[in-house]
Amino acid sequence: MMIYKIAEKGAYTEDRLSAVDYFMEIAEVVAKRSTCLGNHVGAVLVKNNHILSTGYNGAPTGLPHCLDVGCNRRNMKSGTHHELCRAVHAEQNAIIQAALHGVSTEGSTLYCTHQPCVLCAKMIINAGIVRVVYKRTYDDTTALHFLVDAGIKISNGGHNG
Repeated sequence: MMIYKIAEKGAYTEDRLSAVDYFMEIAEVVAKRSTCLGNHVGAVLVKNNHILSTGYNGAPTGLPHCLDVGCNRRNMKSGTHHELCRAVHAEQNAIIQAALHGVSTEGSTLYCTHQPCVLCAKMIINAGIVRVVYKRTYDDTTALHFLVDAGIKISNGGHNG
């Protein structure tokens, strides 16, 4: 992580976070709101260096959280049997929150603590998001192929951290 320090007006040295590191750290904080028993995932939608919305994985509004009722997928491989999961993914919640508040996601960048799954990749494509920066990877690369095929720029901002 490159950090810059303000030395004089307009000049930066090594104590200031890059924009990527800044938004990835915010995604990590957002993930701390997750109610998933497996992965704590956070997402931040950004356009022109301004946050549009955030999301974390958890049960739909008004339904019991996995923390309260348990996980239907607890003993299954991560990334499989999405239909059994009661949680809405962080990426989905960020897109949904933007839509609920009338904020366009077209041309935005999604910063996410984890690589998007194939379901989220399809939503990202249709939401007009143009770039995805993620930190942690999954074995399943189908979603990454979808994003690349759709012309979305992807990068591992955590370098597999």
